[in-house]
Amino acid sequence: MKIKHKKLRISLLPVVLTLYLFINCSGTTEEPVIINPPVVETENEWIIYEVNPGLFTKRSVFNEVASRLDDLEELHINVIWLMPVYEQGELKAIGSPYCVKDYNKLNEDYGTMDELRTLVSKAHAKGMKVILDWVANHTSWDNKWIVNKSWYTQDSNGNIVSPPGMNWNDVADLDYANNQMREEMINAMKYWITEAGVDGYRCDYAEGVPGDFWKDAIQALKSIKSDGLLMLAEGGNTNLFSYGFDMIYGWDFAYKLQDLYNGKITVKGLFDTHQKEYLGVPEGKQRMRYITNHDMASEHSPVQAYKGEKGALSAFVIAVTMGGAPMVYSSQEVGYPSALSFFGFREIDWESNLSYFNQYRTIMDIYAASEALRKGELRSYDNTGKVISFLRKSNKERVLIMVNTSDQVQETKIPIEFAHEKGKDLTTQSTETLPSLLTLQPFQFKIWKL
Repeated sequence: MKIKHKKLRISLLPVVLTLYLFINCSGTTEEPVIINPPVVETENEWIIYEVNPGLFTKRSVFNEVASRLDDLEELHINVIWLMPVYEQGELKAIGSPYCVKDYNKLNEDYGTMDELRTLVSKAHAKGMKVILDWVANHTSWDNKWIVNKSWYTQDSNGNIVSPPGMNWNDVADLDYANNQMREEMINAMKYWITEAGVDGYRCDYAEGVPGDFWKDAIQALKSIKSDGLLMLAEGGNTNLFSYGFDMIYGWDFAYKLQDLYNGKITVKGLFDTHQKEYLGVPEGKQRMRYITNHDMASEHSPVQAYKGEKGALSAFVIAVTMGGAPMVYSSQEVGYPSALSFFGFREIDWESNLSYFNQYRTIMDIYAASEALRKGELRSYDNTGKVISFLRKSNKERVLIMVNTSDQVQETKIPIEFAHEKGKDLTTQSTETLPSLLTLQPFQFKIWKL
């Protein structure tokens, strides 16, 4: 049965997230650490879907994405992030969509302006935002801007260079000391908001562009879209918020989660990373949380990184329920089994693994319906084993999450305060008495409402 999308409204009252480390199985204790998480001051919390156009079709991508909006609605998605949709460069190019030939022209393989407008309109009708991927650090070598040599970084011999130290030889580095170039960049960003009606941008390599430019650009965009502008920075430094960004990456958390599943860190290491990422995040701002993205998926799929479909699903449970703005990368919801380069096309059959998609839908239904999971306190039960245990608590409910992060059967203690308490398993909707000792199958997870 299709689950209708509902807007999620969030209180503007400050939320205090308390990270408690209780007595673990080894008998050790630590003092609690208290940090203040952000309050998302927006009508909708952000639940993002990253669209890699190369995974849809070789023609009319915008129409194909529009045809999937009902499916994405079932995952409670309310932000569609389109990877670069602009005309790609050819000179010195290697097929990367981040090699932009013309900021004001669409890649013909993806569709027309009218088709993009239709996608945006249909998304808006479902309460979804659409943001484009913006590449401000560099252009292709055959971009029309290249005739303005002073717009680009040059070496001592006056030759335009690629971004220093990045090994991105297919692109030319822009020089932000040039005010004329900065003005044209801002005009190009305005174009897609005024002409296509998009709601903002995910800004590629945001830390490679001066902060004062982002301040100017975001202020200019707000002058034409005063309500509902959404700006996501690809970067992990919290100083990005001071430039006007609404959301930044949870880089460290994503990689530490993979490390946990591969035995490189302990459960405590993941909680420590979660705590560090939220230090310095102001109210009204967020970090994006995910188990993969286009960069990570180019190296290995979640199925490979987390030791199978069950492992990838259990990792997704952790990423969604621990805190932050959840993000789903196109392909992970069908359990694509191998790496996916974002250079070129590889069409995905979106109905190839409906049972897996339905498990994703169940997790997102639980998340969307739970005030505690979306904005409650976090209380962790730390140990050095393979099972991660934490409680999310709001004024209305308590939700206990326990996940086996290993491919072996694990026995673990239920936190003593919940042993023998009645709980509703939110994945099965059955009520059960929590045992004092829990046996979890490989990658099994439990989500109880207490």
